[in-house]
Amino acid sequence: MKPRNETKKFRIIKQEIRILGVDDSPFPSHTTEEVMVVGTVFRAGNWLDGVLSTYIHGDGTDGTEKITEMVKNSRNLGQLGVIMLDGITFGGFNLVNIREIFESTGVPVIVIMRKIPNFEGIKKALKRFEDWELRWANVLEAGQVYMVDNSEPIYIQIYGIELEDAKEIVRISTTRSAIPEPLRVAHIIAAGIISGESRGSA
Repeated sequence: MKPRNETKKFRIIKQEIRILGVDDSPFPSHTTEEVMVVGTVFRAGNWLDGVLSTYIHGDGTDGTEKITEMVKNSRNLGQLGVIMLDGITFGGFNLVNIREIFESTGVPVIVIMRKIPNFEGIKKALKRFEDWELRWANVLEAGQVYMVDNSEPIYIQIYGIELEDAKEIVRISTTRSAIPEPLRVAHIIAAGIISGESRGSA
């Protein structure tokens, strides 16, 4: 696990910090077709400012590149305080590298998870790919898992941001469910577009 020397310092975390929440849409199991990824730009957990989208390949390796391009091409880039990801696996086993996203965009990354990942299970599943070691490297790059004691406990991984700053941003953006609003709404939008109507919760 690599040391985290590069971090963005937040002198003060504003109540309207702009957050990009990123989630993928529903997709068939083991698909290699394109999968839609949706990003929502929120002012903390209170106000939706914009929606972004891109496509990645199911079980592919282009997730980091496509999400980075989506962020860098957005008119919101200069205003973003953090990027929130719903885990690091998109479209099946298209794993993203949060260090590369931070280094390419300059925006710190917070990975949100409802429970601690089963890393051994992930590693075993990845071994069906010829390049599994490269995919597994993205898991290792995401680093340590931390708990945030929110309305109910959730778990995070971070890059480019101090832990206490990340926890505070998670707290102020969690306003209507157990997960931050930018991710909850990204999930609803992505599911509604692909399925015709969203079902269940994020």
